[in-house]
Amino acid sequence: MNWLKEGGVVRAGGLCLAGGALAFLVVFSYLAANFNYPDVLDGPAATVLPSLLATGASGRLVWTIYAFLPLIWIPAGVAAFEALSPVRRGAMRLAMFFAVLAAIAMMLGLMRWPSIHWHLALAYGQAGTAEQATIAAIFDGLNTYLGNFIGEFLGEMAVSLFFLLTSLAWLRSPQRARWIGWVGVITAVAGLIGMFRNVTDVVAPIAAVNNYLLPLFMIVLGVVLIRWRADPMPPPSVP
Repeated sequence: MNWLKEGGVVRAGGLCLAGGALAFLVVFSYLAANFNYPDVLDGPAATVLPSLLATGASGRLVWTIYAFLPLIWIPAGVAAFEALSPVRRGAMRLAMFFAVLAAIAMMLGLMRWPSIHWHLALAYGQAGTAEQATIAAIFDGLNTYLGNFIGEFLGEMAVSLFFLLTSLAWLRSPQRARWIGWVGVITAVAGLIGMFRNVTDVVAPIAAVNNYLLPLFMIVLGVVLIRWRADPMPPPSVP
């Protein structure tokens, strides 16, 4: 209980958030160099599946690690709630739920690569022309459902709403460095717009900017939570 009172949960969540951002960058860089990621996501099965199999056991391991990295959103959501719930309890409880939703959605999207897609890649290399067409259809369907809709759209929406609610609570708190809250709001809005990149190319530039804002704000918010010292808070306001 003393550990909780001293803000250990908040600092642990901040460490997960900042460390997770750095881990995302490392894994992303590896996949970009060895798998042409993320451009490969738009490729056909005939190109992507053999390339996936060519990454070998190490590539599959990296994809597995990547698939579990979204778990960092859960302690991050709890940490943000513990830190800012005295300001807006209802909003921060909702933010915590969005963080959990983000973790689940992103994991479901990423887990298809070292699991279903890996077995599709094994089958594709030994299949005839008709069977390859069937595997390609399954591959495309999984990418649309688990990738575009679940992992990207739902996952990114949940992350952006977590950032937005947390940043608005930060702006209403007595904490200093209000620029942190504004950076979070900008990142959240950019994410909510950029998640429509699979619908229209008009938002592609915003999505590209958000690719830099997202890990940056993850690190900033993580460091803030790691260094968290509770200041006297006003009574909770009605969300």
